[in-house]
Amino acid sequence: MLKITPDPPEPDDLAARINATSRKPSRTFMIAPGLDTESLLAHACESLASANVMASDFAGLLEGTQRSTMLGIAQVIMLGELAVNQALDNLDPQD
Repeated sequence: MLKITPDPPEPDDLAARINATSRKPSRTFMIAPGLDTESLLAHACESLASANVMASDFAGLLEGTQRSTMLGIAQVIMLGELAVNQALDNLDPQD
């Protein structure tokens, strides 16, 4: 019987290829240097909140295991949002 998929590369070969092509971050979407931490966290929180709403809305259109998977993704997004909110609270506690 013929094998359709090739064997994975040897680990040493893979490491050599990764090191040979140095990764440079794309400048297509770039955060302006010098933004303060609170502003960055506030924008991250808003983005995560929007992603959570989109994932939850999309989950409503699905059924079965796909719905469960999307709700799990929405929960992970929500946990990230909670962590960012806590970081904001740590920067500027509301006593």
